[in-house]
Amino acid sequence: MGLPKNSAAAARRAKLDEVRRAQAARERRNRILTVAVCAIVFVALAGGTGYLLFTIKGEGKRTAATKAAPIAGEKSWDKLTQNHVAQAVAYPMAPAVGGDHAQAWMNCNGDVYEKEVRQENAVHALEHGAVWITYTDRAAPGDVKALAERVRKTPYTLMSPHAKQDAPITLSAWGKQLGVDDASDPRVNAFLTKYVQGAQTPEPGAACTNGLSA
Repeated sequence: MGLPKNSAAAARRAKLDEVRRAQAARERRNRILTVAVCAIVFVALAGGTGYLLFTIKGEGKRTAATKAAPIAGEKSWDKLTQNHVAQAVAYPMAPAVGGDHAQAWMNCNGDVYEKEVRQENAVHALEHGAVWITYTDRAAPGDVKALAERVRKTPYTLMSPHAKQDAPITLSAWGKQLGVDDASDPRVNAFLTKYVQGAQTPEPGAACTNGLSA
């Protein structure tokens, strides 16, 4: 004996309602999963974009440093050769700021030399991103002492006397040079800040130790 028509219709409606509820539940779950996946993708993309922007910004700063206006009074030389040679080199500037140089570099991890050093070895230190501070007997003893203290605290620097330079005090980096009269000149700090491991460095991060110490 079958169900009455009203009972059968009610059963069908109940079954249909159950199917609809199940379908609605599946759709809600799918929407939640979709939102979650989109959020994860967005966060990943945002992080990647942030990293990309950070990288681009960093490269932009390096490029800007390269193109930045020179420090007042500094001299620049371009297209300097980088060959290792055994013989003495006739440099067109004093002290030398680049060009062919010796195989061994002068130690430049805040090293202060009491006597003149061989230019061919000092130039190799400049290639590694060091700044070389030199002075003549016209530099005030107090300035020499102050600069020596500064150098000893600054990695990728070296200091030595140099009789043939024009200025009492000279700061040299690869392809860059600045002469000043005294250690208190604000350009001294500007030069060190800009050129110690600066954008001009042909071999950034190369060693400043395990070279020559005299």
